[in-house]
Amino acid sequence: MWPSFIKGFRAYLQLERSMSANTVEAYLRDITMLQRHIETNYAGLPIPQITLEHLRTLTQEIAELGLAATTQARILSGIRSFFGYLMLEDVIDNDPSELLDFPKPKRALPHVLSVAEIDQLFAAIDHSRPDGQRNRAMLEVMYSCGLRVSELITLRISQLHTEVGYIRVTGKGDKERLVPIGDAAIKQIDLYQRYTRTQVPVVKKGNEDYLFLNKFGAKLSRVMVFYIIKDLAAKARISSEIHPHTLRHSFATHLVENGADLRAVQTMLGHASITTTEIYTHLDRTFLRNTLEQYHPRYKQ
Repeated sequence: MWPSFIKGFRAYLQLERSMSANTVEAYLRDITMLQRHIETNYAGLPIPQITLEHLRTLTQEIAELGLAATTQARILSGIRSFFGYLMLEDVIDNDPSELLDFPKPKRALPHVLSVAEIDQLFAAIDHSRPDGQRNRAMLEVMYSCGLRVSELITLRISQLHTEVGYIRVTGKGDKERLVPIGDAAIKQIDLYQRYTRTQVPVVKKGNEDYLFLNKFGAKLSRVMVFYIIKDLAAKARISSEIHPHTLRHSFATHLVENGADLRAVQTMLGHASITTTEIYTHLDRTFLRNTLEQYHPRYKQ
């Protein structure tokens, strides 16, 4: 029974789910683990009779292996996909994996730069180079507005509303949001547009409205932004590993540390859930204690 269902599951993953070969093999290993668990602990149990309790003993076995929570969750995801396939094939009437509890991976705290390190990063920009002013404007926008790198490289001139202090950003899922922009960033954008962007010999067709261009007249790539920031960090002698998202994390952390409303930060970052934004409240325990001391009526009683 198992071999025929596993064979059908493989075809389902390849043809209907269009999964890569590596992902298919990973899912099949998950089902082999399930098969071995059932045959070892519940000899002769038909697949349609597998219940939630049988699966819970498997999750306990997986947890005892000492695997990371993300690995455990991936294995259980494969098993859940298998039972979804069996439901589609009318092999089972009820999905026993539907109420299966997934281990919750620990959310790693993002690395952030101090305000002094941000200043060091900006000071490392060589303004004598043709791309110096562009890079300054780019970093100012990332730190001033907390943009994702994908939002930065797709930022258009038509989305700038600097006269009222806002930019219109296209985020995940093509959702647009208005983000306030500071005077420092506005100043650097203005300098870049006046004296640097106008010096690009030829702007490639279709790239005319993108704000940040490379020397060939095309919008910047994610990789290019990564290398620019990595190079500046080395010149600024910032030893910690940083990447474009570090500026976004720093933007949010510095706002929260200075008392910004979490809902406002959520809106500016474009987070769908407040729980995603709440991670920034865990970055500075001193800030949290100071907030408690300042605002809780019974803290010092």
